[in-house]
Amino acid sequence: MADTAIVLTNLGTPDAPTPAALRRYLGEFLADPRVVEIPRILWLPILHGFILRARPAQSAAKYAKVWLPEGSPLLVWTQRQAAALQAALAARGHAVRVWPAMRYGNPALPTALDAACAAGAQRILVLPAYPQYCGATGGATFDAVAHWGLARRALPTLQVVQGYHDQPAHIAALAASVRAHWQAHGQPERMVLSFHGMPERTRRLGDPYHDQCQATAALLACALGLADGQWQTTFQSRFGKARWLEPATEPTLVRLAHEGVRHVGVLCPGFAADCLETLEEINLEARAAFLAAGGQRFDYIPCLNDRPDGIAALADLVQAHLPPPT
Repeated sequence: MADTAIVLTNLGTPDAPTPAALRRYLGEFLADPRVVEIPRILWLPILHGFILRARPAQSAAKYAKVWLPEGSPLLVWTQRQAAALQAALAARGHAVRVWPAMRYGNPALPTALDAACAAGAQRILVLPAYPQYCGATGGATFDAVAHWGLARRALPTLQVVQGYHDQPAHIAALAASVRAHWQAHGQPERMVLSFHGMPERTRRLGDPYHDQCQATAALLACALGLADGQWQTTFQSRFGKARWLEPATEPTLVRLAHEGVRHVGVLCPGFAADCLETLEEINLEARAAFLAAGGQRFDYIPCLNDRPDGIAALADLVQAHLPPPT
């Protein structure tokens, strides 16, 4: 099994919380036609003429609020997840190396694939850390793997493992993390399960993301024993003027506060690791909006990050694609 490698990949991150680093990162991210499905002839002038002039400074200020001494939260957690996953698989008898990677930014996915091959991997499993499949995430990862292969004469055996939105071990790990938070901090009046948003048209065009988010939320609510009216699904991170998946997270939190809900708990089950969207957008911005609207208590429940049960769920997912250890 030493000839098998795992590449655990997430969306991406800038190298530093600075406008220059954000300009490089956003330029790569937002230029991907999987991410912004607008004809290139229309989109690229907008991207380079307007967005990359104003947004990098704004985004850098947001990243600076959550940046860790070790670096970007998403990168730090992905590195820890990779190390923990490798250890978990080794404990099960699988001698594999797990490489962390990012679809956009560093460590770049092609660089990780090159490193795995240089280390002798003849078989590579690419595991996008997105519980719910979306063309803009899992599909974009597949595109990058395929593009990497175009430049190689000798290719390893490649497999991209997509999505685990209803994996029992993953749902159980999410439920356990919520129960642990409740035990320490009390159960809120309402649980809000916030997923990253996508334009509504992606759903109409057949992307399964929306339905998989709803399925994850329903399974989690069932595992937690929540009744109707005790929880709801929302979507965050809107961008642009197009209609996005609804209901939107922050307006929903404001409405709940206006309706007299005093204590909410917010979990982001679409994120494998804490990042800008969870730490700044939810735990800072959405928290402030809820409290300003009259809410009294806002509990953000962290992502699974490197929780042992979350890592065990990833190990189960990977192990299903590995031969028995010898």
